Amino acid sequence: MTAPDIQRIAPQPSWSDAVVHNGTVYFVEVPESGTDITTQAQAVFAQAERTLALAGSHSGRLLIATIYLKHMADRAAFNAAWQAWLPAGCAPARVCVSAEMASPDYLLEIAFTAAVA
Repeated sequence: MTAPDIQRIAPQPSWSDAVVHNGTVYFVEVPESGTDITTQAQAVFAQAERTLALAGSHSGRLLIATIYLKHMADRAAFNAAWQAWLPAGCAPARVCVSAEMASPDYLLEIAFTAAVA
C-alpha cells in the first residue's frame, strides 16, 4: 500500500533511492567507484547531488548526515573532502561513526536528510 503524501524515488523491493515526505528528503548513498576514502567520498557526494536534484533540493539544504566509516583512521581525509564539497556556511548536523560495511569494497556510507527546496 502506498501513501499519497510520500514520494518514493526509484523504489526497489528492499529500499528506495530516496523518500520525500512533508518537505524533507531522506536517502542513503554508498560509493559506486573509488578505491580510497577521498575518491569514494567524492563519488558519494556526486551521487548525493543527483539524488538531491531529483527530490528538488541541493547540498545547501542538508539538515543532518550520518557518516559511517569503515576505518576511523580515514576521518581526517574524509573531513577534508566533506568540507570542500559543502557550500560555505551550510554544514548540517552530523555524526561520524565506525561501522562494518555492507560490501568489503565500501569505505563509507552516508545517510542524508535534507529540506526540499
